[in-house]
Parts: sequence; structure tokens; C-alpha cells
Amino acid sequence: MTATLIAPERAANIPEVRKPKPIKLPTVADTRFRSGLRVIAARKPGVPRVEARLAIPITRGGDAGKAAVITLLSKTLMSGTTQRSATDIAELLQRIGGSLDVFGDQEDVTLFGSALAPALGALLELMAEVVIDATHPEDEVGLQRARLIQEIALSRSQPETVAHEALVRRLFGRHPYGRGLPEPEDVAKVKPAALRTNQADRLLPSGSVLVLVGDISPDKAVAEAQRALEGWKSSGMKPGLATPAPSKPGAILLVDRPGAVQTNIRIGGPAVNRKHVDWPALALANLVFGGYFVSRLVDNIREKRGYTYSPHSGVRHMRQASFFTTQADVGTEVTGPALAEINYELGRMVAGPIEAGELQSAKRYLGGTLSMSLQTQAGLAAYLSVLATDGLPIEYLRDYPKAVEDLSEEQVIVAARRYLAPHKLAYVMVGDASAVAPVLDGFGAVETAG
Repeated sequence: MTATLIAPERAANIPEVRKPKPIKLPTVADTRFRSGLRVIAARKPGVPRVEARLAIPITRGGDAGKAAVITLLSKTLMSGTTQRSATDIAELLQRIGGSLDVFGDQEDVTLFGSALAPALGALLELMAEVVIDATHPEDEVGLQRARLIQEIALSRSQPETVAHEALVRRLFGRHPYGRGLPEPEDVAKVKPAALRTNQADRLLPSGSVLVLVGDISPDKAVAEAQRALEGWKSSGMKPGLATPAPSKPGAILLVDRPGAVQTNIRIGGPAVNRKHVDWPALALANLVFGGYFVSRLVDNIREKRGYTYSPHSGVRHMRQASFFTTQADVGTEVTGPALAEINYELGRMVAGPIEAGELQSAKRYLGGTLSMSLQTQAGLAAYLSVLATDGLPIEYLRDYPKAVEDLSEEQVIVAARRYLAPHKLAYVMVGDASAVAPVLDGFGAVETAG
């Protein structure tokens, strides 16, 4: 099949991409119950549905929420309550045209739900029942425990997981953010009683955020939430993690995978959160460098040189830290040239200039993708949940695109100097050390791990 190209005379007629229209903020009700639960409800008509997001912070002190326990807690939360079996829950969701899933990480257990708008009350009652009254039956815990151990073994056989875990350890050390997947031996020790105890101790309304978006009256939705969740009580214990200490780049870490035909390159360093004054400029610098398909990184090591299929950079935000990452999986034989080109592009971001066209393209992309994401109920619910977690007002959705649009080339370059400079970043490589180590010696000190 032959690709059809746009003829030069026709390309001249393609209209210029205009600035995104200002985002119209939805009607929102925002309140905090006496239990400490914050509820944000927004009207988003179009389809007669409602999306629900309930984010519950589960960490406290210096722990990571007991990774094995919290992971299994999330996986068995829908396995039954004192009132309903897992089958009963599934049948109820089917009747209300709904879904309900649970995800847990180092900081939060999050429930993702949806239903037909008239069934909002039933969905909220089920969410409350699951959060307060899950029983974690022995047979289901055993099944999920065995499955999780298999998943961990499979995941850790993949170089992508090895590289990610090595990078976060480099960036965060012994802080909970530096821990990757739970250890299989820890998973094997988890009993249903521990899950029930941790649910009672950790799944609390204080600090939690419930977001409701759909074809609803915001005030009535808040009232429904008040009725459904009035039995959810806090213990007075406040969740939270300490802020991790600043990381130091150190030597290049080479994780040996004998016989590997690829090297998994991961580079990362500290970044700033969405509340920081530098964030819009850093977001734009990341895009220009490697954050989307027409970035410099993709053009260089994918399009021009063919070293890798999908290089990418990004910024990940957590409650107490954010970090910048770059990743590329390349053939062992081109590890050196690929790393040299990545460093070249990082250096070019730091030194400048940035062409007016690529700066405008990145601005349009940021504004356009945000605007498109907010067009769906699920997209708006996701953004409102993130803003609430980050302590940002809903006006951020309107103000952020303008802040990006107003950025100058120099402001973006300054942000690149602060956060993308190669000497400030940690480097992790996963590959065949016998082939890769001699190449890496030319880039600096190398530390090899088995």
C-alpha cells in the first residue's frame, strides 16, 4: 500500500492551527464533610451517566502503606462484604449499568466507578459498603495472593520493570517512593485478618476526595454522597509521607542482563509539582525535548537514526515529589551512539535556542490535549481528582493553558537548565554488561549491579 503525501501546492492551503479556545469551567459544588471527606461534584451533560473517583490516602509516617498488604487489599476489596458476595456486587453493577474498579499504589487506594445518572445513589452506597465493610474472604485472598506472586515474577523478568525499579531506587533511596513492586515473600505472608485490620486503620475519610462528574445536579449529588457515606468515620489518624531528601546523580548504574540484545536506558531527576511557578515552563521544555511524537528526541534517535521505536520523556507527579524521566530501549550495539544523542539533545535544550515553530507547536499540543481531555465525563473527573489531590483550585484548568501560552523562549530554556541538565540527572542502564560497560566508560564512572 502506497502512502499518500500532501502535494506542496495543497500543503500551502492547510489552515493554521489556532489557539485553543478558553476552557469553560463547569458548575461545581465543593464541600468537606465533618468526617474529613471532601466531595467535588460537577455537571457535565451529554450522556446520562456519572463518573465517580474516590481517592483514599493510605500511607502514614515513614511506611509505604505496607506494599504487599495494600496491593492485596486493593485486589480483594471487591471480593465481598458482609451484605453481598462478589457475584452479588457484579449483578448490582450490571443492573445499574455501572462498573467499579480498585487500584492501589504507594500512596492511595482509588475507586473508579461509573453508572447511569439516575443510579448515582446506588453506586455511592456500593462504594461505601465496599470501603467500610469488605470481608476479604480466605479463598479470594489465597487466589489473589498466588496471582500477585506470579505477576511480580513475570514483571521482574521484564527489563522495563528492572530499569524502572533501579531508577526510582537511585532517585529516592530508602524512601517509600524508592520501592518498586512488593516482595513475593511479603505477599505470601499476608492473611485476611491483616487486610481487614489495615482496611479499618487506613481506609478513612479524612484526607480522602470523592469526585462526581456527569449529567447530575452538583448539589443533589453532594447530598446523595452525604447520605450514602455518613457511616464512614475517621479515627483521627492523619495520613501522609515525609518529603524525600534530594537525590544525587552518582555514577551510571549498569544492571547486568547477560546475553540481552537491548539496553534499556533510563534517565531521571528531581522535578517540580503543578503548584510550582516553574511547572508550566518545565512542562513545555519536556514536550520540546521528548514529551510527544514530534519532539527533538523522537526526531533524532527514532526518525533520523532508527536507534529505537518509542523514546519518550515525561514528568511523574506524586504527593511529596515529582521527577523527570527519559527512556529509550535500544540495540546493544548502538547503546553508545544512542546515549550520546540523548545527551546531545538534553544539552541542546539547556543551551537553546528553541525555534518559534517548535515552541508554538508544543504550546498548541499542551492546550489542545487538555481541552480534549476535559470533553468527556471520565476525563474531567480524572482532572478534578488530580487537582484536589494537588491542592489546586478548579480555575487551574482555565489558568494553566494561558500560563503556557504566555511563556517566552528564555523561560523555557531556564527551566531546562534547572531540571534537564545532564549533570543533574541519574543514569540507569539495563543490558549485557560485558558488551555495554566498555562503551559506558566514555560517559563517566560506572557502577555495575547483578
